[in-house]
Amino acid sequence: MDIESSTTTDPAATGLREAKKRETRQLISDRATGLFMAQGFERTTIAEIADAARVAKKTVTNYFPRKEDLALDHQDEFVTGLARAVAAREPGESAFVALRRAFLTAVAAHDPVAGFAGPEFTRMIAESPTLSACLRGLHDQREQALAVALAAATDAAPGDITARTAASLLTGVHRVLFRRILDLTLAGHTNPEITAILEPEATRAFALLEPALADYARA
Repeated sequence: MDIESSTTTDPAATGLREAKKRETRQLISDRATGLFMAQGFERTTIAEIADAARVAKKTVTNYFPRKEDLALDHQDEFVTGLARAVAAREPGESAFVALRRAFLTAVAAHDPVAGFAGPEFTRMIAESPTLSACLRGLHDQREQALAVALAAATDAAPGDITARTAASLLTGVHRVLFRRILDLTLAGHTNPEITAILEPEATRAFALLEPALADYARA
């Protein structure tokens, strides 16, 4: 037997396994979201989710260690999004300008990560104390991630007070605008209507920070 061939992983088999894992994860997430919106996050059990997805309870928890992870399955993208926008800013662009541009782009695209999650999903979060608390924690984590990115962008020491303050101000605007999207959604506005309302409001909100941060962390 050829030892090398026997120990080499088959790329096709690996690809199929990974695809199957992604499909299973998405199926569990979709079934969980449907149950959460139909009967509420707090009242839905892991056993019910497992039954709906036709998998074992352990399979659910293997993919989603916490119940909250099933409802807020874009957590990593949310937490790291502002930091990634700073890292990807264009030559000569400041962190402030990059973040404002990224936010307005997300609003125009009705990005779910920016808050465009639809009325049923938004109501599910608003009515759940657990998910509301989890969302506040994600906002805090996003601020911490942005502070790290700003410190790196300005060659400052980790924990630099200027980077932390700038991150607090910039994420504060994002937090207010995120809440505004949720409120408008719950009030019955469509996504295009929300965009029409939010674009000028966001421009005014960011303008409050412009005198202090317009040139901060310029690439």
